[in-house]
Amino acid sequence: MIETTNTETPQAKPSIMTKGLSWGWTAIKYLAVFLVIYTAINWWRQPVMPANPDLQLTDYQGQTVDIAAMSHDSPVLVYFWGSWCAVCKITSPTVQSLAQSSPYPVVTIAIQSGDNQELRQYLKAKSFNFTTINDEEGDIFKAWQGQVTPSFVILKDGEMTQGLTGVQPEWSLRLRLWLSSVF
Repeated sequence: MIETTNTETPQAKPSIMTKGLSWGWTAIKYLAVFLVIYTAINWWRQPVMPANPDLQLTDYQGQTVDIAAMSHDSPVLVYFWGSWCAVCKITSPTVQSLAQSSPYPVVTIAIQSGDNQELRQYLKAKSFNFTTINDEEGDIFKAWQGQVTPSFVILKDGEMTQGLTGVQPEWSLRLRLWLSSVF
C-alpha cells in the first residue's frame, strides 16, 4: 500500500480581526467616495447669490425684514422651502427648533406656497413661527438660481458665506453658522 502525504500547507483562516479591518477599510473607502460625490452635487445645486440681491424684503405679515442689516451683527440662515415640498416637511421642524434656540437669526423664504393667508394658515397648522417671506411667484428663488428645495444660504456682512441643499441636521446648521461667525 502506498501512502500519500499532503504536501500542501493548509492556509490559515483569516482571523475575525483581519476580516473586521478589511470590512472597515472598505466602508471607509465607500464613505469617502460618497462624501466626495455628495459635496460635489451639493456645491453644484446650491443657490448662487445675485450680483445685487434684494435683502430688504417684506414678510407675509407685512413687516420689513432687512437681512443685510441682520447679517452685520451675526450670520443669518436663509432657508428656501415650500409647503408643497416633501423633504421640507422633514427640514422645517429642524429650522423651527434652530430659530427658537439659536443666537443666530433665521429667515425663511416660502416658495410658491400660496398667498399670505394660505401661508399663514399653513404656518399656524404646523406651529412654525419663524420669520417667513412669501415668495408667491418664486422670483426670489429664481434670482438666487435656486434649483432644489430645501436650500440654505448663510449670509455674513451681506455676503454669502455658505450654500447647501437637502436634509441638514440641526447640529450641522449650528456648526456652519458658528464657522461663519468665526471666519
